[in-house]
Amino acid sequence: MSILVAPDSFKGTYTAAEVAAAIAAGIHDAGGSATQLPVADGGEGTFEALCRSLRASPVSVDVVNSWGEPLQANLGLAPDGTAVVEVAQASGLSAVRPTPQDAMSASTYGTGLLIAAAVNLGAKSILVAAGGSATTDGGTGAVRAIAENGGLGEARITVLSDVTTSFLDAAQVFGPQKGADPATVLLLEERLGRLASSLPRNPSGVPRTGAAGGLSGGLWAHFGAELVSGAEAVLDAANFDSLLGTAEAVVVGEGRLDSQTGKGKIISAILERVGQSGRVIPVVAVVGSVHKDLGSYAQNFADVIVATEVEGMRAAGRALASAFSCSGQPRPQP
Repeated sequence: MSILVAPDSFKGTYTAAEVAAAIAAGIHDAGGSATQLPVADGGEGTFEALCRSLRASPVSVDVVNSWGEPLQANLGLAPDGTAVVEVAQASGLSAVRPTPQDAMSASTYGTGLLIAAAVNLGAKSILVAAGGSATTDGGTGAVRAIAENGGLGEARITVLSDVTTSFLDAAQVFGPQKGADPATVLLLEERLGRLASSLPRNPSGVPRTGAAGGLSGGLWAHFGAELVSGAEAVLDAANFDSLLGTAEAVVVGEGRLDSQTGKGKIISAILERVGQSGRVIPVVAVVGSVHKDLGSYAQNFADVIVATEVEGMRAAGRALASAFSCSGQPRPQP
């Protein structure tokens, strides 16, 4: 039996590739066949997933972080001229400082430098993974960096995100997780409001323009960037539908299965594609934890298995391979 293993990362603990490898190892232990397909939805792990699917090579670029301090970040450059840029590498939360004022001063200038470097390397299509930003500058820093380095030329930008938040809502929705206190959130909202009316196209109310603190809206307004679901883009790049065509079961995974899983996340996208396949394909979730609010969403899965470490994931793979080989459906877990 062929099982397609397509997990997201368990944030903060295991990458999607590590989860896929552990589950697949267990399937192989039990004599089953597994295809590993680590996936992501525009946030953590998207850069690796896209570079793997597109056969993109890493290119190191000297940029700056959200507060202008120098650092090196990678972009991915594929043989077909597609570049992959991850906002979190240059403008990410990992360097967030503890005061609310830092949320105001955080800039996407470094991400703009990465985009400009991709253009200078000959990229014609630039995929920007928008998750994990520390910024709420509406993309002003990135736009300035791109302009200062010669513009986009003929290159086109596509922004990948796992949210549909619009431009003016970015501060309220994401500001607190970037260190903004309530007063700073109001200041950020006011700044985005002034900026929206001054842009070449007004992003107010346009879905997905609030990703990365409005970076996606700024790129949309200035350069006509296309704003898409990160989950769908990752699945398309990986030829998911083709792999699904030969699979008899699918394993998905993430660190926490909860009510948000069905709102633009990769598991939701996979379930939709399985449903559109015209075949009855059981989907099993191997996750780090399950929130009590999951409710009826659990009915989408043939089984839900909690595994918090590698050996548990491997054991889940063994159990699934054995169960499917016997009955074509997994045994319910005790």
